[in-house]
Amino acid sequence: MINHFPLGEISAEQFLAEYWQKKPLLIRNAFPDFIPPVTADELAGLACEEDVESRLIIQNPDNDDWELEHGPFDEERFGELPESHWTLLVQAVDHWSPEAAELMERFRFVPNWRIDDLMISYAADQGGVGPHYDNYDVFLIQASGRRRWEIGGKYDQNSPRRPDVPVMILPEWEAEEAWVLNPGDMLYLPPQVGHNGFADGDDCMTYSVGFRAPAKSEILRQYTDHLSDQLTSEQRYADPDLKLQENSGEISALAMSQVRQMFIDGLEGEALERWFGRFMTEPKYPELFDALQHNEDAPQTTDLNSIDLLHRNEGSRFAYYSGEELVHLFADGIEYPLAKEHLDFVQLLCSSPEVALNGQAFCTEINRVLKALISNGSLYYETLD
Repeated sequence: MINHFPLGEISAEQFLAEYWQKKPLLIRNAFPDFIPPVTADELAGLACEEDVESRLIIQNPDNDDWELEHGPFDEERFGELPESHWTLLVQAVDHWSPEAAELMERFRFVPNWRIDDLMISYAADQGGVGPHYDNYDVFLIQASGRRRWEIGGKYDQNSPRRPDVPVMILPEWEAEEAWVLNPGDMLYLPPQVGHNGFADGDDCMTYSVGFRAPAKSEILRQYTDHLSDQLTSEQRYADPDLKLQENSGEISALAMSQVRQMFIDGLEGEALERWFGRFMTEPKYPELFDALQHNEDAPQTTDLNSIDLLHRNEGSRFAYYSGEELVHLFADGIEYPLAKEHLDFVQLLCSSPEVALNGQAFCTEINRVLKALISNGSLYYETLD
């Protein structure tokens, strides 16, 4: 279990208080003697896979035109690329590489449900994606080669952008600060901070740790859709205490209080917390988990006493909510309620990428949940020798 954070001399508490979603931070040598868990050749191989999300961005330096291609790519495509000004980006590499997933454990000072994925980019000399901004926090780790990063002011949806290119590029770009990052260096950027990174030489590989920041509109829309699905057509606005109004055109305060109560009823108990846990742990690629659940060749076990190690699936999202009566474990959009006495075990599952069972026996309730997590593809295991 990795138990230290790549924040240099800054504690996690200080980072969250002074930098998180507030201002950029450059950390030199955040990863001393960093050895990339995924090589450039392995990254290119992933970009050729059908299930892997990948992009190729090419800039023409003569006319500043930009091209965007989506994977999967043929191996021959990489031999056709120009000598400079191109970038390969592969999304969610931690889903496919246990070593990359292990790197993500270094960032658990941010809650699990906020962590998104690890994107890796490989760039030829001067390759980049142009000046832009993101709506989420990101840590940019220099894995190999050198990359020059420029940062500017804050931008939003009203900021000018080029309409003639297939990627978002800020045309009125002015750098306020700039650094060249070497292997092991890391740059943190809050949301909406403009930035422009490009390779300073060949063999430039950058790891981007991104975070989930769902839009308020998405949260409200998804939750109200969820509530609507729970209601029947007979549950309607009712006013058995209706009084004669002086003017029939008025929408009365009493009517609005009843409408307001409809929204309040949707927040009663732990309905919001339980929905949010399922919503925020939904898999990034649900179709991959569907395939896991229907894979007849996957190993099965009904004897938990034979298990040595449990491993969290590299693409799985785990979180929990400790309610009034139960602790609710969420894994990949599914809720597993357990008695509060099992809180310690739930916390262990959420905080550790692997859990040693060593053949120990568990109660019926934990056995039921563990078997469901294995069956649903959220956990896999190693058996005792």
